[in-house]
Amino acid sequence: MTKNRIAFALTSILLVLAAVSALAETNDQVVVVESKMVCMINNRSMSNEQIPVKIDDKTYYGCCPMCKERLVKDEESRYAIDPVSGKKVDKAKAVIGALPGAEVLYFENETNLKKYNAGARAKK
Repeated sequence: MTKNRIAFALTSILLVLAAVSALAETNDQVVVVESKMVCMINNRSMSNEQIPVKIDDKTYYGCCPMCKERLVKDEESRYAIDPVSGKKVDKAKAVIGALPGAEVLYFENETNLKKYNAGARAKK
């Protein structure tokens, strides 16, 4: 009898985990956010405008002097990988999408953002 209860409990736990996992996958829709509302170092959408950092003819954004300094000094921090195409994108030129919880993703274009919301992901 104890083995049956353990088996039932394990099966129940697995079903709950599967349901939570499926729910999480359906909630990863992104919404477009303005670049000035994003810290491009922390890759988070913020509730207020961020500090503009002009580099050449582009504007990046950081939430604090430390992020501003990193954007200036670390060229790689200004780039991200489009999660649909797998291509490197300049954060200043990207279409930015915010996930629930404020994490952001950078896309080459709005078409890729829409594809992401439809379930498309770059092959790894």
